Amino acid sequence: MAKESMKAREVKRKKLADLYADRRKALKAAGDTVGLQKLPRNSSPTRQRNRCKLTGRPRGYIRQFGLSRNTFREMVLDGLIPGLTKSSW
Repeated sequence: MAKESMKAREVKRKKLADLYADRRKALKAAGDTVGLQKLPRNSSPTRQRNRCKLTGRPRGYIRQFGLSRNTFREMVLDGLIPGLTKSSW
């Protein structure tokens, strides 16, 4: 389980990236690297990290569901994700 501060930091980065998206796009199109450097660091979308929505785990993230592999497996075994079951052959 990730710290609450780590989860909050990611939410903050997401908001900041959304806020500066238009300005960043315009500066990139103009080729203004100095202007880009003056923007906040966390306004860059590459600084964001995909994290599990429930636990905040950064590794083993499944994009389609927004969950880590561990949480995903537990939810599938409990039948909480419709249409998915544990396969066996």
